Amino acid sequence: MERLLSKISIQVNSSIYIKDPETSDLGKKIITVGIDMLDELGYENFTFRKLAKAIKSTEASIYRYFESKHKLLLYLTSWYWSWTEYKLVFRLTNIESAEERLEKSILLLTEEVKEDGNFSHINEVKLNKIVIAESSKVYLCKDVDAENKEGVFSGYKQIVQRVSDIILEINPAYKYPHMLVSTVVEGGHHQRFFSEHLPKLTDKVKGEDAITCFYRHLTFRAIENK
Repeated sequence: MERLLSKISIQVNSSIYIKDPETSDLGKKIITVGIDMLDELGYENFTFRKLAKAIKSTEASIYRYFESKHKLLLYLTSWYWSWTEYKLVFRLTNIESAEERLEKSILLLTEEVKEDGNFSHINEVKLNKIVIAESSKVYLCKDVDAENKEGVFSGYKQIVQRVSDIILEINPAYKYPHMLVSTVVEGGHHQRFFSEHLPKLTDKVKGEDAITCFYRHLTFRAIENK
């Protein structure tokens, strides 16, 4: 899988950026350092002025790529979901059992992220932390409907659709597959955040990844064909 992924360019909706950051060293530096700073400072305290100073460039040069920090965050979260979808596709290749594909999907969507290594300018571990802490800001905003029409959330939607289709293979009568999958994704992110910052809001079980085990149990119990 690693060899195949290394040949793949992760695609992000072109309406998000002014100039594709993947096309230049400066663009890639904006992404690399932007991830570092968003992880360190948080979205509210992050500014293009601070980013420009960190990369020894100008704010104007950053605005040639992104019209706002909202669009930069939207780019990063979109990249993350497209990357996750690629991993999901490869992880499920040649697996006939729908139950096994669902198990592997839940694991991928809830496990702790490890650095990929195939994309040298992106730290996926830090990006995962940004997605957990900040990604709701890209759609809990006034522009969500307009941006949705532009297709900027398609990566996330495609993941939910893929796993929903697996659920319907197992139980075609189950009425809430999309709700269940998005609950697994968002809930898994919340539990990872709680485990690090608010541990009394979650559970730790010795010898297992309690978050993945919980959502596996929740999903399979929910879709049981009684």
